[in-house]
Amino acid sequence: MSTTEAQDTTKSETTPVGEDSAVKSRKDRPTGSTHFGDADWDEERPDEIGDATWGEVAKACCVHDAKEWGKIFVGACAALFFLYFFLVSLELMGSAAKVLGGCKAGGLMSDDTNPVAGLVIGELATALIQSSSTTTSIIVSLVGAEAISVNTGIYLVMGANIGTSVTNTIVSMGQMGDGAQLERAFAGATVHDIFNLLSVAILFPLEIISHYLYHLTKAMLPDNVKDGEAWSGPIKKIVSPLSDKILKSNKDVIKDIATGKVDSCDAYYPALCLDGIEDYKHCASKCDKDAGEEVGVDCGRVGLITCDKTTGCPAFFQNGANLHDDSISGGVCLVLSLFLLIVCLMGLVNVLQRGLAGMSTRIIYKATNVNGLIGIVIGAAITILVQSSSITTSVLTPFVGLGVIQLEQMLPLTLGANIGTTITGLLAAMVSDNVDALQVALCHLFFNLSGIVIWYPIPIMRRVPLRGARALGRATRRSRLLPPIYIIVVFFVIPLLLLGLSS
Repeated sequence: MSTTEAQDTTKSETTPVGEDSAVKSRKDRPTGSTHFGDADWDEERPDEIGDATWGEVAKACCVHDAKEWGKIFVGACAALFFLYFFLVSLELMGSAAKVLGGCKAGGLMSDDTNPVAGLVIGELATALIQSSSTTTSIIVSLVGAEAISVNTGIYLVMGANIGTSVTNTIVSMGQMGDGAQLERAFAGATVHDIFNLLSVAILFPLEIISHYLYHLTKAMLPDNVKDGEAWSGPIKKIVSPLSDKILKSNKDVIKDIATGKVDSCDAYYPALCLDGIEDYKHCASKCDKDAGEEVGVDCGRVGLITCDKTTGCPAFFQNGANLHDDSISGGVCLVLSLFLLIVCLMGLVNVLQRGLAGMSTRIIYKATNVNGLIGIVIGAAITILVQSSSITTSVLTPFVGLGVIQLEQMLPLTLGANIGTTITGLLAAMVSDNVDALQVALCHLFFNLSGIVIWYPIPIMRRVPLRGARALGRATRRSRLLPPIYIIVVFFVIPLLLLGLSS
């Protein structure tokens, strides 16, 4: 490093947090380095970013005076505050989506279907309830109950893989106020979509022709599977207590409709609490039919909105509510969650922008530029902890929008999230004692691993989803209405057309 560059680097990294020098462009710096917040920040391409040393990264991160540490502490607390309520809004949005779309999603998955219909139904069901973890768990349960075949379950989980990326695409719209941020955020969100669509484009016809996933996983199955217990991630334990006080969806309704235990959601209404007392014991505890217990006498009844053993009944639960009442509650909570999500996203982005102001792009790029395989491991680990690939990619999307995480780093993180989300299905299979349920969960895992092997290791193949995502990101410059139109067309219009044609 030259003396001039070293002086420039030292100056930029010792500038107090929140302060900035008169220099606002890389054109005015001897080294031509770009700093976060520069007027021409968006003009720098990834291949133009210089390399920094880990010593420079450590200095920028850890060498500060007392005043700077105070600002960093306040900024970190603010970031954690907005991040927590951002996660709460995602959890609430998922619950609201399950209340609004649960009956339809359960009905979609209730029958054995042809491969194309299975693929589309898996995608639509996941897009409706905003959770591939829930969809795959239901699919595994359906196979375990012999309601659908293993082959149909394979096509359903392929569709669920596509539908899961709708959430972070919605999150990317929270940065519509800034064209450059929207371009990067939308590219960061859709790289997940494109990868999943490309994987399905190759592996779906391959599975129809050869049934390779079926035969591969069949050879790996044990003679039997012992019953196990479901596992809940630590992040869910932190976020759920607050979101469950507002709205808690009843996943059993979706499963019961899908397995044919009930014909429709009407069987769960009106909601009934014993003696008019609204708590878990009087409203949501289940009847023991073998002991001759009856609804309304020995136990209550809940619909799409249920109560929790720990937090009790949520604010939007109503004793005596009908399906229409619960649907209205779900709609209100969906609007509320979207509002909270946008507010928290704006707050989080603002805090991060202030914290990174004046930081050299070389330092940021060095700190976030991890090896692809390590990125996949990190993405998988985070997803296993939060039990949701949607949460993982949705939290990372604003960082891509800010330019903190490059698109090349976002791709392996989302691939890791794809692997991590398969753990939910494996855990659901462990709860079942049916080996077919385990086979579908393993098919989900190997489907994602196969997609990674095809599209990631070879650079020329890796560039396909990256270029596609960048093209979609650039298209938002021409019209900021592209993201909502894209969501409607890709996740709903095209699947519905395919479903109609396949029928």
